[in-house]
Amino acid sequence: MTGIGSVSSVQPGDVDAEVAQRALRRIKDYLAKHPVEPEMIEVMVEHGEPSLVLPRPAVTLFAQILAQLAEGRGVSVIPSQAEVTTQQAADLLGVSRPYVVGLLEDGAIPHRKVGRHRRILLTDLLAYKRTDDDQRRKAADELGDLGQELGG
Repeated sequence: MTGIGSVSSVQPGDVDAEVAQRALRRIKDYLAKHPVEPEMIEVMVEHGEPSLVLPRPAVTLFAQILAQLAEGRGVSVIPSQAEVTTQQAADLLGVSRPYVVGLLEDGAIPHRKVGRHRRILLTDLLAYKRTDDDQRRKAADELGDLGQELGG
């Protein structure tokens, strides 16, 4: 049996997009026919194996993963309480690692230290990213408005 780590990824192209699309359609059809019930979904398995019984939220999440794969995108599944390194945070934000360290030292993003290393809860990092994206969007809108006033 293959081990299941805390972070799992599928790279673009690892899964045939058509296969993912067909599977997604079947799951969406099932969920549409059964909008609320059942809480547990039984999946029949081939070759005489016993069926799988999956929680409905897991099937819904799987459908979301398949939707991304059908679009040719890669997908990563990370536990909600996962911690990331400063380099991983920098990669996710699209900035340098020293810039992230500055954000941590300024208190913009909560973190903890493990020895000399900083660890950031993914949920805290994503919350910072959402807030930062919102602020950037508002600033761009204000600049656009100002340009409209000055230009016309």
